[in-house]
Amino acid sequence: MIYLSKLKKRVMLSVGERKMEHKDLTCICCPLGCQITVGLENGEVVSVTGNTCMRGDDYARKEVTSPTRIVTSTVKVTGGKSSMVSVKTKSDIPKDKIFDCVRALKEVVVKAPIAIGDVVLSNVAETGVDIVATKDVEAVYNCFRGHKSVVNS
Repeated sequence: MIYLSKLKKRVMLSVGERKMEHKDLTCICCPLGCQITVGLENGEVVSVTGNTCMRGDDYARKEVTSPTRIVTSTVKVTGGKSSMVSVKTKSDIPKDKIFDCVRALKEVVVKAPIAIGDVVLSNVAETGVDIVATKDVEAVYNCFRGHKSVVNS
């Protein structure tokens, strides 16, 4: 058997077509940060060790087979008390769609008022996941003589 080591990925090769691979992860499900090792054979998860709960097991299996992330960013606002609003994906999206998501957000401009949870972009990057506002932005309107007033929504 030959052992190869690179960063947090270990590959064990043996005679024949069988290929065993181990990936080391730090669990992010809770503050414990368990050091988890996932054993894969021909791309299939065969073992998960090091986790102290089932959430760690679920996280590790998903992370090595189909990693996803929540994306957070900001988008431009017009007519608001603030010129930007913080946003996030409503649920996690495939990791390989993150850059497509961020590119799509560069083009988004929303009009105030905005409330927490408002959808600012539907089906981002063809993922089926919406982008939602994570804070309120009050609208402002121009009055005569150059004064601005805040409009409560």
